[in-house]
Amino acid sequence: MSDPIDRSGLTPRFWEKKTISKLTRKEWEALCDGCGKCCLNKLEDDESGEVALTRVACRLLDDETCRCGQYDIRHQFVPDCIVLKPSNIAEHLYWIPETCAYRLVYERKPLFDWHPLISGTADTVHAAGVSMRGRTVSEFDVADDDWEDHIIDEPT
Repeated sequence: MSDPIDRSGLTPRFWEKKTISKLTRKEWEALCDGCGKCCLNKLEDDESGEVALTRVACRLLDDETCRCGQYDIRHQFVPDCIVLKPSNIAEHLYWIPETCAYRLVYERKPLFDWHPLISGTADTVHAAGVSMRGRTVSEFDVADDDWEDHIIDEPT
């Protein structure tokens, strides 16, 4: 599978040399590992604030590529899709997956060896078993009240 993210011409290990607020748009986009976990529907406990990950995916997630099928125009279909940015990452940290590069860079932790910026290929996230490839069900196929039946542990 080819990488839909243009990672060419980036400074080697830029994420270790810059704070998250200083990343260019291209560098920010290159941090996405393509795992698909951010596109899973989550359940938040109103009392504890705990967030549970489900395998119920956004209607736009392609289960094979783990990418949004309409990334550039996704808000036309999913108006409440969150646009994660350096300026709002802190407020969304509570639901961002543990393996997510955005979270890791924000927390000044190293990227995993399977991350495309380290491995040089977008396929390593799938080979490492970290992605949601082949593990999701569409939100069209599961009633909202049944999402609890699809709670999963984060693949790490």
